[in-house]
Amino acid sequence: MAQREPLDNKLVVLIGGGGFLGGYVAQDLLRRGARLRIAERHPESAHSLRPLANLGQMQFARCDVADRRSLAASLSGADAVVYLVGTFGANQRALQAEGPGIAAELAAQEGATAFVSMSAIGADPASASRYAATKGLGEERVRAAFPQATILRPSILFGDDDSFLNMFAGLIASLPVLPVFGADAPIQPLWVDDAAAAVVAALGDPARHGGTIYEIAGPEVMTMGDLHRRIAAAQGRSRRFIAVPDWLSALFAAIPGTPMSADQWALLKRGNVASGNLPGIAELGVSPHPLGLFLDRWMIRYRSHGRFGALDEGYPS
Repeated sequence: MAQREPLDNKLVVLIGGGGFLGGYVAQDLLRRGARLRIAERHPESAHSLRPLANLGQMQFARCDVADRRSLAASLSGADAVVYLVGTFGANQRALQAEGPGIAAELAAQEGATAFVSMSAIGADPASASRYAATKGLGEERVRAAFPQATILRPSILFGDDDSFLNMFAGLIASLPVLPVFGADAPIQPLWVDDAAAAVVAALGDPARHGGTIYEIAGPEVMTMGDLHRRIAAAQGRSRRFIAVPDWLSALFAAIPGTPMSADQWALLKRGNVASGNLPGIAELGVSPHPLGLFLDRWMIRYRSHGRFGALDEGYPS
């Protein structure tokens, strides 16, 4: 007799499930027979997932994580909960420190058997970075309220539809000369599907993975400069990249309205790689995929002649 999927018919609430990672987690859970409730400030952002669900398998709840009553209503009857909310903008303390703690407390009251909280590599309550500090505070509050919660600290996530690779790809396609901030900063990007698989693995076996912090990162360490050069090569473009000095990067990031905040610059300069001091994604049973498996295919739309543009046969770029 085939072993039953542990998440089959379980009600899993995805708080912030309408975001980039949430969509991939939802798809994986639907394939495993889970019932989903997408709890979102704007649940319509996840309506594109509807065709993937069977009748009655998915529902939506309008949820404000800064409002305890709203969270409580969204978590009613939950068997498992995933907290996916994060921001580099305003309300970091409410969304990344207080919100996950309250959600964990309410999940415990509902009798949920699993709670997964998405944190970040470098999370530390004592960090000078407001983002990293609030993520660290959120971890502390989750573990106090739900001791068997699983904390996942992902590196930078990439995917076909991300806002990370595609931002750089668009700039490289448009400009012959580009500045590179933190050119020597090491990064260890993780494919979003692998991050989703890690979340689902933690949900499916809370007895094994609960009460643990995992750093989940990709199999390759590269620098920001390397990443820019690889994107340009995949587009078949010759580009000149200029490494911006740290002092100038910090000055740029301090100017209001620029694409990079001072907090983001501090995190970038530090690097975004697994420390090696905590269990990694392999301990969750996931073998991460390298960026090189996907980059050439994803960059086709940025080439001079799309899929008809050769990588090295003299097309203008």
